[in-house]
Parts: sequence; C-alpha cells; structure tokens
Amino acid sequence: MSTATLTSAPEQAGEAKPPGRPKQNREAIFLFLPALLPVLLLSVYPLLRGIALGFTDARAGLNVDTNFIGFDNFAKLLHNELFWDSFRIGLIWTLSVTILQFVAALGLALLLNTNLKFRGVARTLALIPWAMPPVVVAIMWRLLLHPTNGPVNEILQSLHLTDHPINFLGDFSTALPAVIVVGVWVGMPMTTVTLLAGLQGIDRSLYEAAAVDGAGAWHQFWSITLPQLRTVIIAITSLDMIWNFNSFGLVYVLTAGGPGGKTMLPMLFAYNEAFRYGNFGMAAAMGDVMVVIIIVFLAFYLRSRLRSEA
Repeated sequence: MSTATLTSAPEQAGEAKPPGRPKQNREAIFLFLPALLPVLLLSVYPLLRGIALGFTDARAGLNVDTNFIGFDNFAKLLHNELFWDSFRIGLIWTLSVTILQFVAALGLALLLNTNLKFRGVARTLALIPWAMPPVVVAIMWRLLLHPTNGPVNEILQSLHLTDHPINFLGDFSTALPAVIVVGVWVGMPMTTVTLLAGLQGIDRSLYEAAAVDGAGAWHQFWSITLPQLRTVIIAITSLDMIWNFNSFGLVYVLTAGGPGGKTMLPMLFAYNEAFRYGNFGMAAAMGDVMVVIIIVFLAFYLRSRLRSEA
C-alpha cells in the first residue's frame, strides 16, 4: 500500500462531517417553536407577570393606577394572622393528604400486584376517582356527606354509631378531616398506578432468593420492596405535595374555605383576596410566597432524585 493511500485515508476521515448539520439545527428550532410559544404565552409570561404584580398595589377596576410599592405587600403578610392561619391549614392539609394517600395507595398497589381474580377490572375501577373532574367529585361527596339526606349519615345512624345527623362539612371539628378524606380518595389512584408500575419493575428473583434464605413476607417488604421503590416513592410523594398544596377546585366546591375559615387553604385565601376584595397586588404577593414554597419542594425532589441516581 502506498504512502499516499495511508495519508489520504485519515485526511478524508478528518474532513468527513455530517452534511447539513447547521441547517438541521435551524429546522429543529423552527419545528420546536409551535410547541414552545403556547408555553411561553400561557405559562411563563403569566407566571412572571404574577410575580411582578406582587410588588405593586394593583386593584380591580378599569383605569386604576398601579404603582410599584416594593415589599409592602409582603410586610403586610407577615402581620396578617388570617394568612398565617391559612398557611398552617394548608400545611396540615398537604401533609395529611400526601401521607394518607401514600399509605392507602401502597396497600392498594400491593394488592393489585398479586394474582387477584378480576385483577384487570380492579385496576380499571381504581382509576375512576382520578378520571373524574374535581368539581364533579366535590359535588358527589357533598351529596354523600349531606347532614339530612346523605347516605353516610343514614348508614351511621342505622348502625347506631350516632344518634343525630353529623354536618361533616359544616362543623368546625369535622370539616377539615372530611375534606382530607375526600382529597385522599381523589389523589390515591394516580399514586397507586405509579407505585404499581414500580412494583412490576422489581426483579422477582430477589423475592425468590429471599424466600430461599427463609425471609418472610414482612421482611421481604422492608428489605426488598421499599428499597427498590425508593426512587418512585420520592418522586410521587414530592409531586403529590406540590399538587396538594396548590389544591383549589375540590376544597372550594366542598366548603369554600368554611366553616369559619377552618378549611381556608392558601390558594382559597389568595382567590378571595383577588376576586372578592379586588386586592390583586396582595393576592399576587401570596402567590409569590407559594411559588417559593413550591420551589423548595422541587429542590428537595431534584436533590433526592440526583442522590438516588448517583
């Protein structure tokens, strides 16, 4: 083989470049714009606009002057006891619903992962609460929990568990627990499906090896199932906390924040401040605070996810 042949091959290899790469990149960006523009216009811009609105004295009405007031709205929030009460109720709601959702969904996922008869039908029925709109779910539960005509009160009285009807959604002591139960029922299917997918991804040979070593079902659950589901658990609980903290429609239809503000979540408080009292600037400031809290949740989720992958 000649020297010219030896030298020409590397040169040709070095000169070989994918043809039309800049053109392909421009075409990819052009094709990506139709999907990007709605996100920018309908999500990113309203978010940035809402954050900026929290630093103004914006109010409802036509031709109303809006002035930049800095951190005055946030200073008022620090001394607003109603806001702190709604924040406390929001934390109780978020933590309670998320924890109970996870416990109930994990039990249901373990059940649906067994060789259950009519397992396909059971899995389909488990998705019904998630497929129903939150407003429809809230109306349905209001009918179920009605103090005089609701079937829940009729069942309790027929079993002699109570001698008088209970106003679950109108009593100070039962309103928040009742709303939490409804929230768990609504959010459990999505958590169940996610955990079930994680269970089906676990290698069955791990359980077989543990059984050979004499490990029981409880020991297999703690030493195999939970560790294998760790990434899925972190992901779904973090997303559930964000979703539950931002809940609005379900609680609004059920109680509208009542009775006496016992179910007044931060989103409901901000809604009333904006559309009942017309204080758009103050409501936007509350939204800014909630955005910061959600960012904290996201940071925790991303940190846990990166540690799991590492």
